[in-house]
Amino acid sequence: MLEVENLQLRLNGKLIINDLNLHVNKGEIYGILGENGTGKTTLAHLIMGTNNYKPTAGRIIFEGQDIADLSVSQRAKKGISLAWQEPVRIEGLRVGDYLKLSGNNFGIEPVKHCLGMVGLEPAQYLNRDIDNTLSGGERKRIELASLLAMRPKLAILDEPDSGIDIISLPLILNGIVGMSKQGSSVLLITHNEKVAEIAHRVSVLCAGKILMTGAPAETSLWFKNNCRACVHINVPVEEAEKL
Repeated sequence: MLEVENLQLRLNGKLIINDLNLHVNKGEIYGILGENGTGKTTLAHLIMGTNNYKPTAGRIIFEGQDIADLSVSQRAKKGISLAWQEPVRIEGLRVGDYLKLSGNNFGIEPVKHCLGMVGLEPAQYLNRDIDNTLSGGERKRIELASLLAMRPKLAILDEPDSGIDIISLPLILNGIVGMSKQGSSVLLITHNEKVAEIAHRVSVLCAGKILMTGAPAETSLWFKNNCRACVHINVPVEEAEKL
């Protein structure tokens, strides 16, 4: 589905993404795990084409086509979607109408299903306005429900647990797993090793470079033991660079 080959991004003389390679299979949840400032969000920008970032070197291949020169809208038409840490501040729409738009105006039953997958009771939320009466957790879950309605080929989720309360988090993770089960590939970007554990594979990122890739449990444990207490964030020690 997605292949990133020898990707580099240099900004103001600094190498932000450093010879990065990864591939995401159809229906796979692929985790990118790293501390803040290690290049995770920049990678999301490069794949989605936002922020006017263009690779200094390397290729971003989606379904066999190099998309590095395509616009954001062209990438979106190909089935790539991105959700940032902060949910989109949409006002003036009812929740049900927003999800119908996201799902190309499909019927009410699929809307109910998408809300249910993120733990929102349709009877309580279908006719509710998207406004400041919704909590941050509710907005995040509504946005995730809209992604479920879109059925993207690839969903890039940047810190989906950011600012989420303890009640909403498992419901959001359940929705992400649901995206995978319905056939969407997910690039799950997080600094939380517990969140990364829902992935099929996880890579640890530091200084724009992948240090290791493996099964969620072992990779999360390595991250916890080596990155949480590391004083070399974005300047990995020599041993880490060789992994």
